[in-house]
This record gives sequence, C-alpha cells and structure tokens, in this order.
Amino acid sequence: MLKLKQYLKLTAATLVTMFTGFVSTAQADTIKIALAEPPSDELAHIFVALERAKANGLDYEWTAFADEELAIQAILSGQMDIGFGTPYSVMQRSKAPIRIIFQMSKLKFFPVTSQKYSSLTDLDGEPIMLHSRGGGTDSIANVIEDRMNITFGNRSYVPGSSNRIAALMAGQTDATIVDLSNKNKLMKLQGDKFNVLPMFEVDASDEALFANLDWMKANKDDVNIFVAALVSVYQDMHKDPSIIKRETNPDGPIGQLPKEVLEGLDGFFKDAVEGGLYHPNGGGMIAAKADLEWYSMAGQIVGDPDTLDPNDFWYFAPLENATK
Repeated sequence: MLKLKQYLKLTAATLVTMFTGFVSTAQADTIKIALAEPPSDELAHIFVALERAKANGLDYEWTAFADEELAIQAILSGQMDIGFGTPYSVMQRSKAPIRIIFQMSKLKFFPVTSQKYSSLTDLDGEPIMLHSRGGGTDSIANVIEDRMNITFGNRSYVPGSSNRIAALMAGQTDATIVDLSNKNKLMKLQGDKFNVLPMFEVDASDEALFANLDWMKANKDDVNIFVAALVSVYQDMHKDPSIIKRETNPDGPIGQLPKEVLEGLDGFFKDAVEGGLYHPNGGGMIAAKADLEWYSMAGQIVGDPDTLDPNDFWYFAPLENATK
C-alpha cells in the first residue's frame, strides 16, 4: 500500500496540483473527483467502477488529497465536484447543499493494541492514534468513550491504516483503530505480539460519495452514469469478489501498484465482502438512518436522529435510478 509521508507536509494548495491522475482529456464538462487518500488496494473497486463509467461516456479526472478534510474543503470551494468521505458535521453547519449519494464502505474498523491492553476499558486515559480529526476513526473513538464510559488520552492523527499499523509495529503507538485489511495483515505478520480488542457492531458509513446538490442536479447524466457503474460493481463483487482483480486496468493507477498488492486483491475483496464491509446496493435509506444514529452519538450531528430528515444529508435520486 502506498505511503502518505510525502503528502503530510504539503499544503492544500500544493496538493491539488501535486497528485492528479488524468483518465481522459480534460474538458469543460469533465467531472473532478477528490480522493481522500492515494490509490490503493482499498480503492481498486472504485477504479473498476470508473472504468465502467468511462465506457459509458463519463469524462473524469481524479486528485488525491492527504486527508478527508482537504477533500471536503475542495468540494465546498467548488474546486472539485465529487468527494469521498463522511462530511456530516460539515453538511449540517455549512450553507452549501452538500449531499451523500452512495455508501462506499461501512465503519468496519478494529481497535488494535500492544499487549498492554486486553479490553476497551483498559484504554481509559490512554493515548490513541487515529486517521483524521472529525473522520470515521475519530467518531468511533467518540462512541467507544460513550458506550464504555471511558475517556481517551491524547489523540494523534496519521492518515492511512497501513501507516498506523507500521507505527504500532515500530512502537510509536500502543493503540490505534484500523480497517479490516490491515487488521488481518497485522495478525498474520505479528499476531502473537498484538491484540484485537472486542468491538461492538457498526453499520454506519465510513466512506461515502458526496457532492453539491446543485451541481448534481445540473450534471444529472454524469452522476447517474457514475452511480450506476458503482452499483454494478458492488453487486458483481458480492457474487464474485475476484471480479475486481480481473477488471483492474493494468495501465491505470491500481494496475501500477506493487506486484504484491495486486496479488492480494482477491484475498482483500473476499475478506471485505465476507466481513460485511459493503452494502451491495449502495446503502440508500438504510445507510442514511444508520449514519444519523451513529454520527449523532459520535457528536458530529446535532439533534435527535429520529427527528432528523435523511433528505437533509442524502440525495437518493441517483441511487434509486440505478437500482430500479
């Protein structure tokens, strides 16, 4: 998996021009996609969907930002069109009509620690390393505190589960929260040295596709093409996870990853599908309601989730068109 060290010291302005992959010749109607991290095995299915969308007439370009916060700001500023993340607090407090249209993955994350700890309650007052401020792992930490009646110590932020695993193995942290793939890698490499702490079930969104509602309505055809391609990929990989490796473009950003990463795609997506990481139909209302409950509990949404309107956070039309 690619490392993020080279991005962490860059400013938002330099990041925009530093790491942009052009899939087609840029035109006035080319949609600009803001990734919250560089291309990796975790995004292989998204690039398969983009290839399918391209075959159906979608012109796009992508830019990888160092973290979710920068990607969200790029959408708010109009610099980018579609972003990846879960900007619930931004949606509620911003005047911009930002809406989610597709659940890319659920919050299937795992607390992993050195052998100093054996349960979540042992982490009371202890420092923890997370992905980004206000992101999915930050919200998980908030809910852990609430449910387990504990308070973490200092929170440090290092984007990328693989980077946090590396920090854990190097002794730079004793506790972090990582994704399914990197939890499995850690246990395979050094399972005798670290613990995976028991964790409650979570079905809310970790990564979602979002954009400005006005932009989506003005570019309905492009949005529908992209969402339809995503639905087709998610449904296909639930039937056969090996479809992702078979359809990965060898000349694209995923095809250029190290050989060992490409050879692990089948195992990664098999584990992810079996582990319930993806909703086969993009989540929709089920995901929206789960998100409102989760992110309210996490402190990123203000108000009773039972009275909040999902339509204030999601735009369901593209997904409804794709799943008819």
